Amino acid sequence: MWDELAPIGRHPDSGGYRRYAWTGADADCRTWFQAQAEARGLTYETDRNGNQWAWLGDPLAGDAVVTGSHLDSVPDGGAFDGPLGVVSSFAALDELRRRGAAFSRPLAITNFGDEEGARFGLACVGSRLAAGQLTKEKAYELRDADGIRLPEAMEAAGYDPQAIGADPERLARIGAFVELHVEQGRALDLSGDRVGIASAIWPHGRWRFDFHGEANHAGTTRLVDRRDPMLTYASTVLAARAEAALAGAVATFGKISVEPNGVNAIPSLVRGWLDSRAADQATLDTVVTAIEKAARERADQDGIDLAVVRESFTPVVEFEHALRDEMNRILGGAVPVLGTGAGHDAGILSAAVPTAMLFVRNPTGVSHSPREFAAEDDCVAGVLALADVLEGLACR
Repeated sequence: MWDELAPIGRHPDSGGYRRYAWTGADADCRTWFQAQAEARGLTYETDRNGNQWAWLGDPLAGDAVVTGSHLDSVPDGGAFDGPLGVVSSFAALDELRRRGAAFSRPLAITNFGDEEGARFGLACVGSRLAAGQLTKEKAYELRDADGIRLPEAMEAAGYDPQAIGADPERLARIGAFVELHVEQGRALDLSGDRVGIASAIWPHGRWRFDFHGEANHAGTTRLVDRRDPMLTYASTVLAARAEAALAGAVATFGKISVEPNGVNAIPSLVRGWLDSRAADQATLDTVVTAIEKAARERADQDGIDLAVVRESFTPVVEFEHALRDEMNRILGGAVPVLGTGAGHDAGILSAAVPTAMLFVRNPTGVSHSPREFAAEDDCVAGVLALADVLEGLACR
């Protein structure tokens, strides 16, 4: 399975993946998922929001145990973030069949669409729509860098954008959702464990900072006469690092657009996107407030107009303790429990469904990069742990 997925959407220059929602690479990943489902005799379906499902047992019976993740990527992302969870889910089912497991609950494997938000700027679109956290009206407003709206992209890919929206009936049929994911950090590597259980997802959000200045000639405009928004932006980037370090949080300006974007032109507009996360809401609020305060003070000094817009936000997610404890019991009670600063579909669904996560060791801690890596032995350990959990939940 891993070898079949590996070439899809991989960029020849960077070695990273560009599997963006509703593109050709995304379609190839979806075709792969459907083929895996059908090869195992599973009932395949796509829901109203374009999420894929492969069912063992009656999809309508209720109290189903669901596992899976996503197949899309960030720009030049790694091979493991998302796909490891989907591949491991099919492999865990193969393992359970090898064991001769008898299922007492329906089991499903899923691929949630547009988890990374690389194309339309909002993460977890498929699960947000299903959970009612993203309305059809708001989804229709999403546009990519080329101005293509989400419904247009869906329609071009062969899906019906008129159908999207909350899917409470489907979620009500899920008794538990367990997502396996490569760890996005080094906690397991430092502890020497191959597999861990998630305790919570830090609160996190994305804010857009628009710095409006005055375009002018880079060669003829005196420094003292400039209203250069790039200076204000640069100062804000440094402030974000400093404030995050003080608070024990993280803050990153990872995306920028510049107008008119000429080598010999002072910008008229610099637009930067801040991603910030912290272990609790109060800390996150403190960090973002301090960053905005520093940006406005520097903007006043530079003669720049600043607008700040919160584009997305996810509060802290505490995974259901009963499910988490049951998983730990199934796995022998000695599995480390750790928090994470990364968002996941499991976090979005947690408001409507009992959810939990398994992490597989990442020896470098690198993620969202072609250098992302997990050793084969650790991946196998993750598959076996997932199989044990699914057996404990769905075969009792």
